Amino acid sequence: MNSPTLRGRWRRIDVPLIAWLTVIWMLLWSGVTWGNVINGILVGVVLCLVFPLPPVELGLRLRPLRILLLAKYLLVDMIASSVAVTRLALTGRRGRAAVISVPLRCRSDLMIAATSVAVSSVPGGALVEVNAATATLYLHVSGADDPATLARARRDAWQLETLVVKAFGTREEVARVLREPRDAPDEREGTGP
Repeated sequence: MNSPTLRGRWRRIDVPLIAWLTVIWMLLWSGVTWGNVINGILVGVVLCLVFPLPPVELGLRLRPLRILLLAKYLLVDMIASSVAVTRLALTGRRGRAAVISVPLRCRSDLMIAATSVAVSSVPGGALVEVNAATATLYLHVSGADDPATLARARRDAWQLETLVVKAFGTREEVARVLREPRDAPDEREGTGP
């Protein structure tokens, strides 16, 4: 009964995951009752045993002050971008659009994903593709007639990357994003209205 496989499975019972699965179970059954709580816990344990997840080292560090600075930056950027996008929509002005590459300095999947989410949460910052192998984001940029707009889009993405990594990254990742970003090639793809 104490086989290595069984002991390995018991180590893979993830209490936060079971708690989250229990909450989902109660939402599916539209209420918090003792029966739903107990059944949710049982379903969560069975799922963890039958479908064990590999252990994941997140390397996540939470820095509350940096998180607040990131939230402030995102809020201000969302407001400014919303105004700019609304102005474009109301004036009907159409310009050239481009897809640009933004090589990131961080290398961990978690930081690449967090940066991607931050970039795509701002109106007007359309994320087209993420290449995790090369740590490169591809962004759709409006108003590509002006080279300064393309440079600003890259700088904004690098600024978000720096804020995200300073808020959540390891010391090594923070040191990496403090270096100057490497030059990115010009637009990957063409033009559009």
